[in-house]
Formats: sequence, structure tokens, C-alpha cells
Amino acid sequence: MLRIALIDILLFALPFLIYAAYMVWVKGRAPASVMSSAPIFWLLTIGFGLLIAVTVTLVQFSGGDPEGTYHPPVVEDGVIKPGGVD
Repeated sequence: MLRIALIDILLFALPFLIYAAYMVWVKGRAPASVMSSAPIFWLLTIGFGLLIAVTVTLVQFSGGDPEGTYHPPVVEDGVIKPGGVD
């Protein structure tokens, strides 16, 4: 669950990081002064849109067959056998 949360935070923060890196590289300004004049609304909108687009894409194209049968993980001979969808 922590991995998913960190990926979501990174996707949301990516536009801010790219903007700050671009402004420091092109304008040569200090990172603290870069974000004071940043277009926060547009960066938030792009970050939220990126997060939603990636989440929808992952949900649509990953996982098992929707018509399949789910088998939960079981313990056999002291070893956990992973579950799955047939």
C-alpha cells in the first residue's frame, strides 16, 4: 500500500518538479523563488489529471480476467501459495 501511495504522490508532484527544474535551468533562479511565481492552479490541474489518467489506464489494462474465478492464497505444507484469477 505504501508503494501505491508513493507512486500517487510522485505522479501528482511531477508537474511541480518539472516546472521547478525548468525554471532553475532556464532562468537560473533559486528554487525557493521559482515556486513563489509558479502557476499553481495549472500545476495542480495537470498533476491531478496525470494522476487520474495513469490510475484509469492501470485499472483498465491490468489485473485478471473479469469473468475469471478468484482463488485466494492458501498455505500448503507451511508454504504460502499465491492466489490468482483463472
